[in-house]
Amino acid sequence: MGGGRMGAGIAHAFLLAGSRVVVVERDTEGADAAALRIDESLRRSADRDPGLDAGECAARLRLTTDVEGCRGAALVVEAVPEDRVLKEDALARLEQVLPDEAVLASNTSSISIDDLALARRRPERFLGLHFFNPVPSSALVEIVRGAATDPAVVDTAREWVALLGKTPIVVADSPGFASSRLGVALGLEAIRMLEERVASATDIDAAMTLGYRHPVGPLRTTDLVGLDVRLGIAQELARELGERFEPPALLRRMVAEGRLGRKSGAGFYDWTAPDSPKETR
Repeated sequence: MGGGRMGAGIAHAFLLAGSRVVVVERDTEGADAAALRIDESLRRSADRDPGLDAGECAARLRLTTDVEGCRGAALVVEAVPEDRVLKEDALARLEQVLPDEAVLASNTSSISIDDLALARRRPERFLGLHFFNPVPSSALVEIVRGAATDPAVVDTAREWVALLGKTPIVVADSPGFASSRLGVALGLEAIRMLEERVASATDIDAAMTLGYRHPVGPLRTTDLVGLDVRLGIAQELARELGERFEPPALLRRMVAEGRLGRKSGAGFYDWTAPDSPKETR
């Protein structure tokens, strides 16, 4: 449920694994946009792998605006924006149509799985499946085990992740889980350093890629994730863990200005030429 950048990436991953996939969007415009994202992603995969039939993958995909499209699914992943109210509404709607044996997962990167499980009809069949952006090239999926999650459901989730060609890690429900808590802490400090003119965005990122062998620097990663997404996660973690996760003023200002990173064309870098993003000034 949700065909934005993350939802489309999740759909892409399951299509490559041979699954039949239904993507539910809120309106026809959203469904059309999701279809375009997935089609472009499949074509890029086919360009890299001549043995992949993008048309055959696309034939197993259905786009709809009706939650009834999920009836009969073995797994449903909620991938709406990182907003507690939106996620609660989406999960409640999904539960109305899912069979008892279905697994329901949230792609949340910061909201407590146990909190979301409180209103679930079958909390033992509910867990977190935290995918990473961009999903097609990411090797990791974080499985978040709630207090009520059936261990057999966790085992099944491990198998699904492995079938996607990705590596699962299992974490207990805790604010920010493992990945968001560590990643956001580094990203927020990098933004504060930029705000305080300690160094340029390029040099801050180079300190981590060259000095610590990170594949991508924290500011460029923030652009890829989306500044609005990172802001939402930081706000959630600040509520749960305290002021060390309070978002810097620079992050708030850039989001207010619509500078959201790659998806808007500009963030800490100018993404109008995606192959060679330049630092913005």
